[in-house]
Amino acid sequence: MNRLRTNSIARLLAPGSLRYQLLNRSLLILAALLLLIGVLQYVIMKDFVFKNKAESLNAQVMSMPMDWFMDEATLNEGMDGKRSEQGNATIDNAPSDRPSRNHRDSPMFYQPGLSIVLIGQDGTITDVSKDTTASAPLLSEKQYGQISNQLQARKQVDYQIVDNAQGKEQLVVFRLAGPPGRAAGIIQVSTETDSLKQLLMTQLAIFTGLSALALAAGLALYLPLLRRTLRPLSHVVLAVQHTDAGSLTKRIPASHGQEEIDRLSEAFNGMLERLDISFESERKTTEKMRRFIADASHELRTPLTSIHGFLEVLLRGAASNPDQLHRALTSMQLESRRINKLVEDLLALAKLDQDPQLQLADTRLDELLREMEPQLQLIAGSRKVELAPLPRVSGRFHADKLKQVVLNLFLNAVQHTDSESGTISISLAQHNNQAELTVADNGIGIQAEHLPHLFERFYRSESSRTRKNGGAGLGLSITQSIVDAHQGIIEVTSHPNEGTTFRIVLPTDL
Repeated sequence: MNRLRTNSIARLLAPGSLRYQLLNRSLLILAALLLLIGVLQYVIMKDFVFKNKAESLNAQVMSMPMDWFMDEATLNEGMDGKRSEQGNATIDNAPSDRPSRNHRDSPMFYQPGLSIVLIGQDGTITDVSKDTTASAPLLSEKQYGQISNQLQARKQVDYQIVDNAQGKEQLVVFRLAGPPGRAAGIIQVSTETDSLKQLLMTQLAIFTGLSALALAAGLALYLPLLRRTLRPLSHVVLAVQHTDAGSLTKRIPASHGQEEIDRLSEAFNGMLERLDISFESERKTTEKMRRFIADASHELRTPLTSIHGFLEVLLRGAASNPDQLHRALTSMQLESRRINKLVEDLLALAKLDQDPQLQLADTRLDELLREMEPQLQLIAGSRKVELAPLPRVSGRFHADKLKQVVLNLFLNAVQHTDSESGTISISLAQHNNQAELTVADNGIGIQAEHLPHLFERFYRSESSRTRKNGGAGLGLSITQSIVDAHQGIIEVTSHPNEGTTFRIVLPTDL
């Protein structure tokens, strides 16, 4: 059992497996998304932490009295020489418990890594912080001048990240030492960013750990879910494996609850249906070919047997009798003509099957029928031939092939009509871009069950294999092949003892 489970997992995780590829790519996408989220979180959190620290430093500096950074003369000047209303006291008469320049009691001055620097208007730099271990980063005189101008104009000055003399990165904020227009300089407060970066790295480590746990949980949950999702596909695979030539009629269930698998099932069922149709068509074609060979062999064997019999008669002495010799030679000539006609018809069908493209030329069908009228009257004998008034019908046709079509249909009508009372009618008409040719007779007609097979090769509606005029059953097949080569259609309607009508429709705009 464990071995089977191991083999199943091995097949599942095989590099060529669809499950493996889906799992691998899904986890890669998830890992990429988590990495992107982590990077964005680090960038956003870094800006947030640094900005928050800068605002905190600004707030602390604003809470400090300005006399911690400015001398008494500057303060008195800032007061514009005004005295307070209570005794006209000056700054030097302030209460003794008020913090002074040399009495800075704010905890801010004692923060590790913090440095506070006063940059005077004359460019003098005074370090007023208590932490002497922190080295304040210094900017150029030009930069301090630009910052002072921005602060004087009451513009917001963002924090800056600057390295100090020891190369340590520091976050620096700036504030005027006094009111705008009368400020004694710039107060610069800076602190090391190591603690801030440590906070960010801690947050990033927590996110990385959670992401790793999420990927592990996704792997554990995704495997059974993926196996269950692809179960319908496994059913399709099993159905395909059990499909062979003898089970083409079976179909895969088309509804699995998954659109892609359903489409695959529909496509496979469609393929099975097409294969079934192809095999059935191949079977019918093979059967037709088998019957064709049998019929052709029979048609050739009959005259050959007759010729062979006449030769034996002649060899036995009939050649010395002029009457018997004449009858034998005449019969042999008729049989040889029959063989020649059969071979010519077979060659014509073979050419039409191989290359149905005809060399078309501008042809007038009405003139073609008038040219054939004397020949048709001769073939009809005592039968009546009715040639209706022929309208002018022009198009691109193969004249000789169409003559063969008319002749085949006319001969078929002659064979099935009475030699004395028979009537054969030929008409021609044009409707839009189509020419319509009709050959009708009042003969014995054709039974309904024979009509669907009438244009099959060697098919005969009579039960006997012989015919009065020696036809082989290829004339109508040749006629249909020629009509098909002209991209036309041929139809037949017939009723027993009422006659038969053949209707041919040909396009005139080829």
